[in-house]
Parts: sequence; C-alpha cells; structure tokens
Amino acid sequence: MKKRIAIFASGGGSNAKKIAEYFVGHATVDVALIVSNKANAGVLDIARDMGIETYIIPSKKEYLETEDLLRELYIYQIDFIVLAGFLWLIPPYLTAEFDKRIINIHPALLPKYGGKGMHGMHVHQAVVAAGEKESGITIHYVDNVYDNGEHILQAKVIVEPGDTPEIVQKKVLALEHEYFPKVIEQVLREQ
Repeated sequence: MKKRIAIFASGGGSNAKKIAEYFVGHATVDVALIVSNKANAGVLDIARDMGIETYIIPSKKEYLETEDLLRELYIYQIDFIVLAGFLWLIPPYLTAEFDKRIINIHPALLPKYGGKGMHGMHVHQAVVAAGEKESGITIHYVDNVYDNGEHILQAKVIVEPGDTPEIVQKKVLALEHEYFPKVIEQVLREQ
C-alpha cells in the first residue's frame, strides 16, 4: 500500500513541485495533498496543474485552537507530512499524532540561523552578514520548537567571498531540490 504524504507550504512551492514530480508514478509513495496557510500561494497553482488535492487553512486561530486540520488529514488518509517552506509552527496536536512522521527542510546548517523569523532570504542575509564560509541545508524531524528536531541530513555549500544573499540562496536551493525528495523516500522506506 502506498504511503500518502501531505506537503505543507506557504509560498511559491519550488520544493513542493520537485517532491511531487519525483514521486509521480512512484511504487510506494503518493503526494496526496498540498496544504497551505495562504489562499494565494503559488504552491496551490502547482497542485492544481499536477492534479493534487489542496486544503487551505482558514485562519491561524482555527489552526491553533481546533483540530480541523487533523480531521482533513484523516479524510485524505495522510501517513506523513513534509514541510516545504511552511512558516507556521506545527501545533502539539499534529506533532503528537504524527510523531517522527513530519519532516522539514531548513536553508541553513542548524543549529545556526534557525528559529522564529529565520526563513528564506532572512537566513541567507544573516549568513552573509556573519561572514560564514559555508551554509547549506538541514532536513530534520519536527517537534514543537522551530527548527529543533533531530537532524536527518545536512549538506553544505561554500560561501565565497563576495557572494550575495541571492547567490547563497541559489546555491542552497539547488541542494534542497537535489536532496529533499531522496531523503523523504529514504525516511518513508525506513518506517
């Protein structure tokens, strides 16, 4: 029986697209649902184009104070959750129900440059401002603290003198696209 995954995303969805493309026709994994907290997120267009069901979280209050999202995940028979640029902290009812079955990708080498507010270009600006010689990605399990869960994989890129945050972002995004689908497949195989 195929493992059914839900991808949570808040933005354009380049990682969600790479993941969905990777699993098209896969023998054991199906991207069954895209969840977003923004009704105008580009990831919803990707889902529509690829024929993937979508769910838009109605409000942050509902997300935090009800378990409506959990009920939606049950309806779609979701086995595993992938965070691909989803900017809200995952509430305890989800981390409890999906213990060791939610993973995230972070565009830095955690524990550096993680936590609330450290996402996207904010991370790359901080890396360049600090004069770091390397950056990269961290794929990790999700708990109730931003960017805190057990690491699954880290991959590095060199930050050259003169690299702008935009250059670092491109280097890191290439790592995200290369590694994230493969790590999802590996983690699901081991469950």
